[in-house]
This record gives sequence, C-alpha cells and structure tokens, in this order.
Amino acid sequence: MADSTLPANAVPRNAAPRNAVPRKKIGNKNEKVGEVVSAKMTKTIVVEVTRRVPHPIYKRIINKRSKFYAHDEERRAQVGDTVRIIECRPMSKLKRWRLGEVLRKAVQVAVEPSAVDLETTQPTSGSKSPKAKTRRPS
Repeated sequence: MADSTLPANAVPRNAAPRNAVPRKKIGNKNEKVGEVVSAKMTKTIVVEVTRRVPHPIYKRIINKRSKFYAHDEERRAQVGDTVRIIECRPMSKLKRWRLGEVLRKAVQVAVEPSAVDLETTQPTSGSKSPKAKTRRPS
C-alpha cells in the first residue's frame, strides 16, 4: 500500500540513478616513495625505500632500507629520481610494483669529451702520460 501513495515517476531513496554507470570498487593499494637506484633493465626500475625506525632495544633512530622492483612501461624514471610506486599484481618473479609518478627528477651531470681540453690539463703525480716524463737514452 505504501507504493500506491508514491507518484508514478518517484524513485526510492536507496535506488541508484538510471543513467549512473556502475563503478568498480578499487581497493586501497599500498604506496611507497623511494629513490631509483637502477634503471638498466628494460621497463624495470629498482627503487630503494628508506624508513626511519627506533632500534628495538636501544631506541636509537636507525635507517632501514628495502629494494623493490617496479614496472616502468614508458621508461620515465632515471637513476636518482624520487618516485612513487604502487602495489599491483605480480608481473614477474620479483616485480610486484608499478611506477605511479616521478616526484622529483635527478640532476643529470654529463661532460662531453670535446669540452675537456687534454692539452691544457696538467698530469697528476704518478701519471704515465708521455708528456709527463721523458726517458734518457742509456
């Protein structure tokens, strides 16, 4: 009888709207922030995560480090970058994380060989260069 008192176009309060797309519930994924220590593998980076914890007996704060293999599809991360990694399904024997975002890029320092003038550099002591020492004929 309660239904007969409602208007014909009324929708119950707990019903979802007709045009709403059902959303898939995404669980809470574990996230970690660390520094890239290796990017030599194809589409894989090694991220070192450091956490500060008190020593169980002496209570002094110590650094504990863990390394995680993460999937980097676009190869965006380089060595030294600070990145966020997100837990995902196992992709290989060791890879259970994926790259979320690069938080801070590392400063890349590179010197071109043409920029270094070998004629003006001075030899160091113990150097084996031919200009540093000439032999006397015996």
